[in-house]
Amino acid sequence: MNEEFLDKRILITGASKGLGFVIAKEFAKRGARLVICGRNEDKLQELKTLLPSPDNHTAFAGDLLELNNIDRLEETCVNFLDSLDIAIHVAGGGYGFRDPLLTWEQFDKLFKVNISCAVEINRRIIPRMIKGGYGRVVHIGSIAGQEATGSVGYNTVKAALSGYVRSLGRELASSGVVITGILPGAFYAPGNSWKRLEANQPEIVEQFIKEKLPRGKIAEAEEIIPLILLLTSNSASMMAGSCVPIDAGEGKSYMV
Repeated sequence: MNEEFLDKRILITGASKGLGFVIAKEFAKRGARLVICGRNEDKLQELKTLLPSPDNHTAFAGDLLELNNIDRLEETCVNFLDSLDIAIHVAGGGYGFRDPLLTWEQFDKLFKVNISCAVEINRRIIPRMIKGGYGRVVHIGSIAGQEATGSVGYNTVKAALSGYVRSLGRELASSGVVITGILPGAFYAPGNSWKRLEANQPEIVEQFIKEKLPRGKIAEAEEIIPLILLLTSNSASMMAGSCVPIDAGEGKSYMV
């Protein structure tokens, strides 16, 4: 086993399903100690039983749109791990808001779940990382952060997230804390939107693959893991503020 992540203290949001679920299993396999965070207590406990050395990990269930739950999450991280070496912000989504003329409430919800929650968590955890001279923070964005591929609301908040990563990454570049983002295209992960669409409307998925994916297939979440391992490793110091596309040619933007 590569020991680079042995005993690393890691927070993963959005861990009860999807990419966060896959990320948690990978880092636990590599000997890290995890706080896995999501809204579904049962799914988090199920995940915990699947992880090696379950006592090395703790689960936190709560809706991060409620500030008191971020208070509780911070307490959990401090009590269980003291400080963090790595944080991976996976929580996010589009909520199916397709109308380009979003309501105030819809846009507010999109902004909070995709940006504000992570920003507030960072405000609480990064000072300890700076004090220790080391940290890796990865934000899971989307190729919609660099080109208008999705709905108006989703494109807008993912573009804002990319701006946040670039700006904060520059500010902290000399601190030893490296802020990065990844911009995935379409991929399958347990319980994610592409899995649901494949189950309910496979013809839409088939048409999407035909029109959008040069490789002729949708990626699996496991194919994204090597990039996340790089960005959370000691080798990532040059990556500060970078948002890295990983889309198998789905995107068309030159700007990264």
